[in-house]
Amino acid sequence: MPAARESLLDAACAALARRPWSAVRMVDVAATAGVSRQTLYNEFGSKEGLARALVRRETDGYLAGVDRALVVHDDPRDRLTAAAEWTVAAARQNALVRAMLTGCWSERLPSPALTPVRSGSAVPAQRRADGPLPSPGDLVVLVRDRAVAVLTGPGVPGAADTAELTRACELVVRLALSCVAAPPAEGGVSDLIRSALRRRPLP
Repeated sequence: MPAARESLLDAACAALARRPWSAVRMVDVAATAGVSRQTLYNEFGSKEGLARALVRRETDGYLAGVDRALVVHDDPRDRLTAAAEWTVAAARQNALVRAMLTGCWSERLPSPALTPVRSGSAVPAQRRADGPLPSPGDLVVLVRDRAVAVLTGPGVPGAADTAELTRACELVVRLALSCVAAPPAEGGVSDLIRSALRRRPLP
């Protein structure tokens, strides 16, 4: 029931914007989504399962945004700059993304364990949500490796030193995370990234 699942996740996200996770009630989430409470429990199993699914969806959305940012431009420095700008913007707009990127969970947010939990769900999406959730370090690696793959993929001219490229991509991710923790002035993210990449060999 993908449509109902998305509606429930949207309702949970909207509820979380208005009140702390501890005050979000399953019955209210179901009512807002226009489905029965039984449907909610069939999809997620529990409030903890709903929290894991919500964190997984928001993390997947962030990574999909990284993938889009990495193909917007032709120049590799512009691609990495766009990914960094997206990271900072996504963290600013979405408290769950910010928490996943930094590991700093406020009392208002759900904070599911990153380790997998035992799942008896028949719903494939929930079994995935019940699996391991990425730590901030995992996300650094995921974004870095996505960037390396795009910058060394088919049709990319020139041969790059993959080890050096990997270091450059990780530097960009970590600089972006520093901007999440301590936001720079307007335009500061792109200026910082371009300055850091100016003398680095990229394809």
